[in-house]
Amino acid sequence: MNTKPIGPFLFSFASACSRQCMLVALISVCLLAAPPLHAQKINDQLAHIIDTTFSAHPAATGIMACVISGDGKAWTYAAGLSDKALKTRLAVGQPGLIASNTKTYIAAAILRLNEQKKLNISDTIGKYLPAGALQKLASNGYETGNISIRHLLSHTSGIDDYVDDAYFDTVNAHPHRKWTRSEQVDRAVKTGKPLAPPGDTFRYADVNYLLLTEIIEQVTGKPFYEAVRTLLSYKKLKLNTTWFTTLEATPLHALALAHQYWNKYPWDSYNLDPSWDLFGGGGIAATPADLALFFKDLFEGKIIKDTGILSKMYANVPCKTKTNYCLGLRKLTISGLTAYYHGGFWGTDAIYFPELKTAICIVVLEKSERDISADICRAIVDVVRRTKQ
Repeated sequence: MNTKPIGPFLFSFASACSRQCMLVALISVCLLAAPPLHAQKINDQLAHIIDTTFSAHPAATGIMACVISGDGKAWTYAAGLSDKALKTRLAVGQPGLIASNTKTYIAAAILRLNEQKKLNISDTIGKYLPAGALQKLASNGYETGNISIRHLLSHTSGIDDYVDDAYFDTVNAHPHRKWTRSEQVDRAVKTGKPLAPPGDTFRYADVNYLLLTEIIEQVTGKPFYEAVRTLLSYKKLKLNTTWFTTLEATPLHALALAHQYWNKYPWDSYNLDPSWDLFGGGGIAATPADLALFFKDLFEGKIIKDTGILSKMYANVPCKTKTNYCLGLRKLTISGLTAYYHGGFWGTDAIYFPELKTAICIVVLEKSERDISADICRAIVDVVRRTKQ
């Protein structure tokens, strides 16, 4: 789930000039002044980037990062606090709510079902959704026989979302309310009429991914969170600290979830029932290392083996509105490199660079400070590039 517009982080990447010019200058000076990599461990340089950024932006509360390079070596680091009230130091390996980063997992699960020939993303949703969901959509003028699974994946279905300013206000007024997926689909149907014909217009909407989880359940006969775990081979890939919070048991070895904040209301993630963002549009909790590993394994063919199907994830989606959203991810250019990216509401960002075969995850615990992720990412890319020279 992202606020609208979808994350200032995206636009700071798209811009040739960052709004955090002072930070860029500071990081650049530090990197230029650093001795060559053969004289200084890469870990030290990467830690310096995070520490310098946090020193310049203490309002971020805490920053976590993980980098997994082309040779599979991983680096993780954390700075700041995991709990502002108790002044608890943020620990390396602490999990957090990844919110809309969950969409990449759901999209990958759908494409795995496509790979297994259990569905085709060109199929219409009318073939798979349960009767109740189809009736709700039809009652508001949606022609489900013309909406494909691909349209849901790419947010070009024309279905209006349940997430709007009024929804955030409702969550704020009733932080402990337990939402159901059905209630959220109901709210989407009642929000407004169809936005546009299917395939015509991009409009980011969590409801698309809620409907995808219903399709996963219809096809597999399992709760979507169990099916996703199996389809994406969590155990085999050692994604040991990745789970749908409240829907699955917390891993026994997991550290406490980091507190994540939004100073607009203000919100502390611990004070909200997770059900407001749980059913596929968001919902996963994971460590930065697990999120980075998932992105690396996904785009290096360890989850979806059929390269033709995998390539659909990062192929441009034709529609009348300009968008860099593909299927469960955005395709960006960062520091002159192609990047596959998704962000999450709580300040989580995951990026994979195919040319570097490197995955980066950055978590900023104060959502309103998440712009700094763009500068951190560019600085990390510079370090990774220098290791290849």
